[in-house]
Amino acid sequence: MTGVDFSLLDVPRDRPVEDPDAFLRAAIAWHFGDDTGCAFWLRAAKDLDFDPLTEVTTFGDLRRFPNLLPELRDAPVEDLIPRGYGDPAPVPLIFESGGTTGAPKRTAQLPDWVEQVTRWQVEDFATGGFVAGRGLACLMPSGPHGVGYFSREVSRRLGAAFHGVDLDPRWVKKLAARGAVAEVSMYVDHVLEQAKFILQTQNVANLHTSPPLFDAIARNDRLVDLVNERIRYVLLSGAHVDVDTLELLRDIFPQTTITMAFGSTMILSQALTRSAPDGQFVFHPRAPYIVFWVVDPDTGERVGKGQRGQVVMNHVSKGMFIPHNLERDTATRMPGLSGQIGDSLSEVAPVATFEGEVVVEGVY
Repeated sequence: MTGVDFSLLDVPRDRPVEDPDAFLRAAIAWHFGDDTGCAFWLRAAKDLDFDPLTEVTTFGDLRRFPNLLPELRDAPVEDLIPRGYGDPAPVPLIFESGGTTGAPKRTAQLPDWVEQVTRWQVEDFATGGFVAGRGLACLMPSGPHGVGYFSREVSRRLGAAFHGVDLDPRWVKKLAARGAVAEVSMYVDHVLEQAKFILQTQNVANLHTSPPLFDAIARNDRLVDLVNERIRYVLLSGAHVDVDTLELLRDIFPQTTITMAFGSTMILSQALTRSAPDGQFVFHPRAPYIVFWVVDPDTGERVGKGQRGQVVMNHVSKGMFIPHNLERDTATRMPGLSGQIGDSLSEVAPVATFEGEVVVEGVY
């Protein structure tokens, strides 16, 4: 497509491009161009009742796309890589969703985007209170999940030894779904025992874990003592946590900075976290790559600011295009940062059911 500046899509960069609409037009031309698009979207375009190349000019137009995320459960990852990257294309990292609502969905994250996300997370960790040069104990999923990969790489760049305790959230969700409370408790004890070995013997000052696991730590007197003795920075991500629980955790661990991250495999990154005066966290999307809308699930219209609705996520980058994804989360719609496209979020919580499945968070 002539006259399109594809360099607007290049990452990593220190700050987004100045003209988000020009960025969007370049992204649409890239993903739906015969020479640059991926097989997945070139095939899907044939069934659309509009022409993305001429009829998608603003971010609001992304609402015209159907939600094709379920197809990411079956799509070959090769079909997700835009042809514009060349042949052979860069080897992607494959990250999968947690499988909360069925078979996991896959994303193919190319090296340029992985580097961008890594830089964002290094900045987030550092400004959030991470103690550089002191170890990170990480009680998070690895395997097909992106969180373990990025935590390890960020820890390395901040000069901190990485101490990992693996977590299989899919197994725990199966246990919880069938009401196997005792088995879930045994699994949590197994994870916490490994964490105790690290905290007792290693020079760690940072901890990345999920709210349910940190809650379990807070109920274990020995682990409470170890965290208060050693840990000065805690990052919570994965499952959700309410402001009352956060305040209780801050009381139990008064010398530790506790912060949160909100992200999704389907936006290939996480939001920017800021604290609100009431102690709650507000999550700002990294526009124009990520755009959130908070909508009424019955009408699809955005709710008013300060009102609660279901979260719609959009990912637009050179490597992937995932528009109009109705997520399994609800949130309160918050004002965005200056010049931001879309909504910011607070008080994020899961819906009860999604895509016909009961939503079970388990330990992540």
